[in-house]
Amino acid sequence: MLIDTLQTFALLLGELLALFLFVSAAVALINRRFGPEKMRDWMASGIVPGPVKGLLLGAVTPFCSCSTLPMLVGMLNAGVGFQTAMTYLISSPLLNPIIVGGIGIIFGWKIAIIYTVFTLAVSLITPMIWTMLGMQTAVKRVRVQGETTPEPWKGLVGELPGALRQAWADLRPLLIPMLLGLAVGAAIYGFVPEDQLTGFAGANIWWAVPLAAVIGIPMYIRLETMLPVGLALQSAGVAIGPIFALMIGGAGASPPEVSMLAAVFKPRLLITFVATILAVAIIGGYLISLTS
Repeated sequence: MLIDTLQTFALLLGELLALFLFVSAAVALINRRFGPEKMRDWMASGIVPGPVKGLLLGAVTPFCSCSTLPMLVGMLNAGVGFQTAMTYLISSPLLNPIIVGGIGIIFGWKIAIIYTVFTLAVSLITPMIWTMLGMQTAVKRVRVQGETTPEPWKGLVGELPGALRQAWADLRPLLIPMLLGLAVGAAIYGFVPEDQLTGFAGANIWWAVPLAAVIGIPMYIRLETMLPVGLALQSAGVAIGPIFALMIGGAGASPPEVSMLAAVFKPRLLITFVATILAVAIIGGYLISLTS
């Protein structure tokens, strides 16, 4: 069991480091090619509102919850509005064509449509509520770039070394939180028996959905990889509501993501984020259970 836990830790660490560096470097290249001012202007101008653009960007970037962070930091560094950036943060791990298609194939298209509509609404409404609560003042350690004259674009090959250096600079302050969060997630993965988890989630009682949501949040999972597990749980007799509460909680927030967000969010926004994902998982679980 210890060996499995260490293997899980090493695998998740390698994947997460690769994802973070790749996404950070890609964001740095985008910022160099188009400039933070253009990115900010595109998000803030035009007929389509900024939050809708954040939602669309999240829907077409099938990232796990952790790999959304470098893109989020890049958006905030470019001066993108708080509400737009938070819409992206919520929608990216929960909504993309791969997830929707997988849910439709495995659980049926009625559930896929319900899940999609619910996730769209949550991604747009939640940042509005956070803004009304003044949470935009609870963002820290974000280097908002000023209006400067950028150097000429050197081409992809010429710009890549600088992008990689920027990616490493973005990663360094998050390494310790990332390691701590991954250790917690791997320990839970290695030492919590699957049959115990299935027994809790399959209980036909009112608190099965909230319990599944609470269990899901400490897990580090992607919805794409959780879908086959969800099918196996359903085949074993687990109710559909707890399954989706487990999946939404695990995909929407995880120890590595929360640990890294602590470097960007002040405590009240961090607590609000986790509480929101927990509430969304519970509401989503009950909604899908009642309408399926």
